[in-house]
Parts: sequence; structure tokens; C-alpha cells
Amino acid sequence: MRLRHGPLLTALCLGAAFPLLWYAAWQRRQGNDLGMYQSQFLELRQRLLYAEKESKRRSHELSSALREIKRVVAKRMNLTTNHTDGVNWKVLNLTRKLPMHLTNIYYYLPHLQEYEDAIFPNVIFGQQRTGVSLVMGVPTVKREKQRYLINTLHSLLYELSEEQKNDCIIIVFVAEVNAEYVNSVAESVKTSFPREIQSGVLEVISPPAFYYPDLSNLKKTFGDSEDRVRWRTKQNLDYSFLMLYAQPKGTFYLQLEDDIIAKADYIQSIKNFAAEQSQEWMMLEFSQLGFIGKLFKSEDLPFIVEFFLMFYKDKPIDWLIDHLLWVKVCNPEKDAKHCENEKAKLRIRAKPSLFQHVGIYSSLAGKIQNLKDKDFGRNVLHKAHNNPPAKVDTSLRIYQQYTLEKVYEGKDCFWASAPVAGDYIRFTFLNPLKVEKKSSEKNWLTMEVNLTTRQGKMDI
Repeated sequence: MRLRHGPLLTALCLGAAFPLLWYAAWQRRQGNDLGMYQSQFLELRQRLLYAEKESKRRSHELSSALREIKRVVAKRMNLTTNHTDGVNWKVLNLTRKLPMHLTNIYYYLPHLQEYEDAIFPNVIFGQQRTGVSLVMGVPTVKREKQRYLINTLHSLLYELSEEQKNDCIIIVFVAEVNAEYVNSVAESVKTSFPREIQSGVLEVISPPAFYYPDLSNLKKTFGDSEDRVRWRTKQNLDYSFLMLYAQPKGTFYLQLEDDIIAKADYIQSIKNFAAEQSQEWMMLEFSQLGFIGKLFKSEDLPFIVEFFLMFYKDKPIDWLIDHLLWVKVCNPEKDAKHCENEKAKLRIRAKPSLFQHVGIYSSLAGKIQNLKDKDFGRNVLHKAHNNPPAKVDTSLRIYQQYTLEKVYEGKDCFWASAPVAGDYIRFTFLNPLKVEKKSSEKNWLTMEVNLTTRQGKMDI
């Protein structure tokens, strides 16, 4: 009987022991897992400590970099002097926020990374004026035969009121890196317009020496010669540089050229036309020629310039602005007429034109251009002035009814023919007058000629 219950007892003992064995094994596995988790936790803790240490190190490096930037800014604010020339070269106020990330400029112009100051202009003359309504950009380059810049500035500044002068800036961008030539242009502007330079309405800047990339191996496109491709590529870079400098200075930016004339009261006409627009626009055109007389909102300039820099090697500037408009509003699934209508909503033309192209010799060597804006119309042959009482007479042969008396009274123009040596025009003032020389005129008294046919003044 005892033998018969033996196996049963053994089975019961084994059955009771099995849970204990299973529990012990489970405990050992849990212990192993716990040890693994503890090891991973310690490793994670070490990584966090290392990250914290690395973060502190990088924060220290950034703080050092910031201090260095502040030191450089302070140094530049002290207005360094270029000792190779007699002109003070003031550096752009870097405390102002740049209108486009520097990394974007470096991406399109990677050579700039090699030069610390290659994106900052040389501000030769300027009073750091900001907050104006209108900023005008006038790029100028060296021409082989004739310069038009001073006549252009005379036309832009002629008869501007003090209020208008206080609410605008004209930036002359001498787009050359030859210091001798840049200085000669700057001194010529200062000599002709000392008050405007002093007041800040006129600024003269130039690009740094290493701003331009290598332009010697550009791809020839559209049948253009190598010289023309190089010329239009540099022109795109000139416009971009000037726009970025002008962007933080005012509400609107007007693109001009150095060989144009302006109609009287052009600033007020521009403001009136801009105020009349009831829909969103990107560009208002005050001339039908090229890139002359194009008005932009300053807030739009950064992305416009970025588009220019993307394709500066590929096409001329006026083509690029048209492509930008296409990208913004044209639907590839619709026809060309629809596209033109959509672009016309952003690109609005003002008539008559306010600016006329007068240059004959292009900045591209050997190129003659007789471009005229037909919408500019005929410029008036005389402008009425409030002249003091005087007796006028001349020995010149008067043509028809265009007498000297009529022009002096502001009623008509003066027209005479066949002048010879010894001829005269005489003004006898009835009351004593104090004669002062104007800063913006070569002589205190001048006679204007028809600017639509030729440029010139006859000094009296």
C-alpha cells in the first residue's frame, strides 16, 4: 500500500516544487532585466551630462563670436580711413538688420565666404539717412566716351522743394572697384552738389573690392557675345547690391540710370500714382525702357534680389523681373493672354513717362544706343520763373514771336538765330539785387535747351 502511494507523493512534491522553480527563474530574469535597464539609464545619464557640457561649450563659443562681432561693429562705427586715397571711406552701419540672410548671399555667391567684408559697401559720402518715403538708386559705371551722371543728378534735383529733399535719398552707386576712378566720381558729385551731400539727400557708395565673382568663363547664351554676357551679368549684380543697400532706408525704391532726365515734379507724380492704386502691386513703371523708372515697395526687395541672384548669369535684368512675375501669378494650364493679364495686375504702367533716356554711348564698350521713350512726350522749352523787374535786350536775331521779353515774363520760350562773336543778352534790373550762386547750378543764371534733342546749357 505504501509502495502504491509513493509515485503519487513524488508527483505531488514535483508539482509543488515547479511553481517555486518557475518563480526563482522569473526572479533571476527580472534581476537581469533590471541590471540591463540600470546600465542603459547610466549610459543615458552620461550622454545627457556630455550633451550639457557640449552645450555650455558651444554657448561659450557663440558668446565669444558675438563679442567679436560687436567689437568689429564698434570698430567700423569709428569710420575707418582708406590711407591709399584722400577720401574717407565710411562703412555701412551694421547695427541695422540686413534685408536678406547672409547665408543666402553666400549660397549664390560662394566666393564671398573667403572675404570678411565683401558684402558691405564703401559708403564714401552719406549721412546714414533713413525713414524717407522714396529712395532712388542711380548706378553708374565707367564709360569710354561720355559721362552723363552730373547732368542726371541736376535733372533729378532741379526745383525739388526742401520738403521733398528731406523725404528722399538719391544713392549714387559707383559700380567699379578701381579706387582712383571711384574717388574721382565721388569728388565730382561732391563738388557739384556740396549742400546735398552735407544734408544727406545724396549718398555715394561703391562695392568692396572682392564683391564680384570671376566673370571670365561665363556661358554664352541667346547669341550674345562674351563681352555682352559679362556686361549684363555684372549689371545684375550691380542692381542687386544697390537694392539691398537701399532697402532699409525708405518705403519705396525707384530704380534709375545715370543717363536720364526727369520731368518736373516727378516725385509728387510718383506719390500720387502709388496712392491711387487700389489693388496689390509689385512694380509701378514710370518709363517703358529697360529697367528705368521702376518703383518697388522696399519690403519686397529682399525676395526680388534673391530671385535675381538665382539667375544672375542667365538673363538680363528686365527679363528676370518678367520671369518673377510669371512665377508669382501665371497658371501653366492657361494661355499666354491670361498670363499677361495676371502680370499686368502686378506690373502697372503710368503714362506719360516721367523719365527719358538721353545717353548715346552705352556702358558696354562700342555700343551706341539711341533709345527714346515715346511716352515721355516733348519736354517744355521753358519754365516760368518769378523774375524781378528788369529791362531786357539782345543783339541776337529774334525768330518770329519768341522774344526775350516773353521768356523773361514766363509766357513763352526765347528763340534766336545766327549768333556771332560779340552778340549779347542783357538784363538791366530796376532794383538792386543780391546775386547768389546756387549750389546745384554751375552758374547762377543759365539758359536751358530742349532736353529731348540734346543736352546742354549756355552760360550767360
